[in-house]
Amino acid sequence: MRFKISNHISIPLTEIQFQAIRAQGAGGQNVNKVSSAVHLRFDIEASSLPHSYKAGLRKLRDQRITAEGVLVIKAQRFRSQEKNREDALARLRELVVTAGTPRKRRKPTKPTRGSQKRRVDNKTKRGQLKSQRGKVPL
Repeated sequence: MRFKISNHISIPLTEIQFQAIRAQGAGGQNVNKVSSAVHLRFDIEASSLPHSYKAGLRKLRDQRITAEGVLVIKAQRFRSQEKNREDALARLRELVVTAGTPRKRRKPTKPTRGSQKRRVDNKTKRGQLKSQRGKVPL
């Protein structure tokens, strides 16, 4: 089985590890008995993702990526383990897609002549206003 990320990219489910853990917060009588939360672990370097996607994931300054390059997603939004598993996979898909999209290059622009003039005019007005705050001569 493969986990489909986009039309061109998919990951074998053997590369994704799931671990059921106990969820935090409200849960009624089941909170201390049932492990409904899910830890998803995905080793970025050992995966079959293209190199551009791996590099994009490494560049992300995300606290969910460990120093060893393992992505850990904790899903506990729902009360059922299956829904939390689907939620974790959806968040993994979202993260990989954002890492794969290239950043737009910034076009350096110059301020217009009008904006420069407005800025200087505002500065002189401010300066005049502040100069009037001094002591009043008697």
